[in-house]
Amino acid sequence: RSLHKIQHDELEKLKELKDLPAITKDGERVRLLANSGLLNDLQPSLLSGAEGIGLYRTEIPFMSCSAFPTEAEQVAIYSELFAVFGNQPVFVRVLDIGGDKQLPYFQIKDEQNPALGWRGIRFCLDNTAIFRSQLVAILQASEGYKGLHILAPMVSDLEQIRSFKALIEESIELLEGNGHRINKPKIGCMIEVPAAISQIPFWAEDLDFISIGSNDLCQYLLSVDRNNPRVAGLFESSHPAVVHEIKRIIDLAAPFKLDICLCGEMASDPRAVVLLIGFGVRKLSLGAAQLPRIKKLIRTLDASQCKVIAERLCGMSSAAEIKMELER
Repeated sequence: RSLHKIQHDELEKLKELKDLPAITKDGERVRLLANSGLLNDLQPSLLSGAEGIGLYRTEIPFMSCSAFPTEAEQVAIYSELFAVFGNQPVFVRVLDIGGDKQLPYFQIKDEQNPALGWRGIRFCLDNTAIFRSQLVAILQASEGYKGLHILAPMVSDLEQIRSFKALIEESIELLEGNGHRINKPKIGCMIEVPAAISQIPFWAEDLDFISIGSNDLCQYLLSVDRNNPRVAGLFESSHPAVVHEIKRIIDLAAPFKLDICLCGEMASDPRAVVLLIGFGVRKLSLGAAQLPRIKKLIRTLDASQCKVIAERLCGMSSAAEIKMELER
């Protein structure tokens, strides 16, 4: 049989899993959500069996415009997003520009180290007119919808969370004053700046959930730019530091019953999924194309065995050793 025929047959078999849950052999339910940023991603996400959108990157529509989109233009985009997913959860990450994500009409220049610069929530809170407009658009579009989660990127400080929440509350009051009926969204932040990890217990009462951004977390923990060919080989999610910090995030969040989702390349890496299930992660957000294969994998795993493996990996001192054990 040709490789093309083998791949076609495999994809057909994976389609059969679309309406089946991602549940381990010992009964642990894992929610699989899709990453998205364009409206034409939504149908493939549904067809892959996604149970919602775990990361909607709002900067992508901004990047495809020739100027900042108007409030009305944003409402139209977000309304379609919420309509497609009914009352399944949609995690909307507010504007995350800066670093390697520049708007063509608002270039952030003269930064020696953009990864550590004016990006994510820092940019939003310094540009409140743009940010308020986005929040009002998201909330207005969510009228009648109950699955909205609003997510702040690149958070490193409690005051950023409180300012973020205050702007959301102000936007709700404004809309309700104009006759809209808004369901209160769930509010969370990305855990991707290493400083955020130890702060989880202090932030917990201000948050409904956290999302682990594994790509940026790895970049910052390892001080590796994965887009730099000279050092990209050092970007390794199996690195012991990354493994231990992800476990620490989950352990610190557990007493507060904070909902946790992990998004990033780890969510679509079969080896990493074994580790994450072992640590207790039960919500993953990944590309729609990879979702059926990860669902198939989860349905063959035993969560209690994954836990034993994950505990063993915490005693290993090299990425190569950890990776080899996960492959085995």
